[in-house]
Amino acid sequence: MTDSQPLYLKQNVQLEPLVDQWYAWSHLISPATAARNITERHLRIMDSYISSPQVHANAVRNPKMMGGPFVDYEGKRVDEIKALRDRTKQSRRNMIDLSTAIADLDSLLRTNASGYTLTPLYEKVPACLRGYVELVYGTNNSPTFKIIEPLLYKSPFYDASAQSLMLSITKGDHRSFVLSTPRLEDDNTVHMYMPFADERVDQLFTLKHRPRPWGEIKETFGLNGESERFQSLLTPEPPRKSEAFTGEGIRWRYLGHACVLIETPQTTLLFDPVLSYSYDSEVPRYTYEDLPDSIDYVLLTHNHQDHVMFETLLQIRHKVKTIVVPRNVTGSLQDPSMKLMLRACGFKNVLEAGDMESIPLDGGEIIGLPFFGEHADLDVQAKTAYYLRLGNRSFVFAADSCNIEPNLYEHLHRDLGDVDVLFLGMECDGAPLTWVYGPLLGQRPTREMDESRRLNGSDFDQAIEIVKRFNFKEVYVYAMGQEPWLNHVMSIKYTPESRPIVESNRLIEACRSRGIVSERLFGRKSVQLN
Repeated sequence: MTDSQPLYLKQNVQLEPLVDQWYAWSHLISPATAARNITERHLRIMDSYISSPQVHANAVRNPKMMGGPFVDYEGKRVDEIKALRDRTKQSRRNMIDLSTAIADLDSLLRTNASGYTLTPLYEKVPACLRGYVELVYGTNNSPTFKIIEPLLYKSPFYDASAQSLMLSITKGDHRSFVLSTPRLEDDNTVHMYMPFADERVDQLFTLKHRPRPWGEIKETFGLNGESERFQSLLTPEPPRKSEAFTGEGIRWRYLGHACVLIETPQTTLLFDPVLSYSYDSEVPRYTYEDLPDSIDYVLLTHNHQDHVMFETLLQIRHKVKTIVVPRNVTGSLQDPSMKLMLRACGFKNVLEAGDMESIPLDGGEIIGLPFFGEHADLDVQAKTAYYLRLGNRSFVFAADSCNIEPNLYEHLHRDLGDVDVLFLGMECDGAPLTWVYGPLLGQRPTREMDESRRLNGSDFDQAIEIVKRFNFKEVYVYAMGQEPWLNHVMSIKYTPESRPIVESNRLIEACRSRGIVSERLFGRKSVQLN
């Protein structure tokens, strides 16, 4: 291969963005949540694996244990996990101290805050947190603390050097569950140590559709010993051309899970980007090759790992003009700012949408809608459904909204009127509270409490009330985690008897009996509207 040879990045190059060699998701970016996940998830899992690797190997093979805290290395590579644990304890000492300080502060408030002024407690705040938290009461004298999150991002607690990119050639959909298995290097991976905000990330993924000479590539990415392995990720063959949208009207495409692409002659919008790679598969799919060259708006509905996918977002960042996220101003541990997180990771034009706030479009508008449920009753503001109007067509992207209060939709209908198309998630057997939020809790709930507070979407009875309220012409169930290329994040396996399948089947049948077009989306779908 000569230095003048123009080369592309292969379309089946898989990216796994990492923090401390764990798959990157939002709670590993925000400093406070990252600290708690290091001590209450990562170190605990690694300690358990080092102590009993065969227990983990047996659990991973048991379908009933899917999504559990078990390392998927078949009981092998114990020494490497031990080295990662020891390295984490050494290099992230300040984050371990921050996690301890957060737990101590929570205990301090529960023990000493009884409705009287909190001012005397400031001198008892753990030293590393002083100036980064405000002590406050709720209106019922319940004590808590407010994190000054922007300052934490400017402190030593945000260390972008812990971020890296792991690249490999993918040939299938199987990957180990990301919350339980750290990513270890092997002969089939290229590990690039660069922060997510590094402009070279954009240059890397621009190579998927715009070639550069091999000599320039080596110089840009400082390739020395990795040159031969990196070459295996490159090809002189250009990618296939995407099918560009032409004509008038609207085309929408379902790309898997909650990812929907909307195109008009004026505007391109992409909701909750989750994309598959290009390789042979029995499941028809759209891939990165099917995206347009430019995306006007990426819209994120909420801060869960299957809706804010850094694996996808980093690969398309160079195409995106504006990214829209829910607004939150709480400063609470469980509700980190999506805007701050994305800006720290190199996304420059991030726009927040509050409830019922409008973003004007050419020939239409986006409105942020209140989003109830699916967060285990935690006080989380960073969740937004979206109303989209384009010309005389209207859509609601409700994500995992759970209709626990039907009056909400009565109020929304009064303001918005009837809507043409609904996209709604119906994962109504969601994981318990502690599955995502366990590391953030000061006090562990009882098992009964944990099981009662779940990350549920709407069931049939809740969903049909939304449908009736807005007189939809089309209703699509999405965001069910069924696509095989999302198993490493969702860890879901349905059977025909699974409650989410039964409940969504009931909704589809009820809609069709009313003359409403309805289906549960899977794989891909393309619809053009005049």
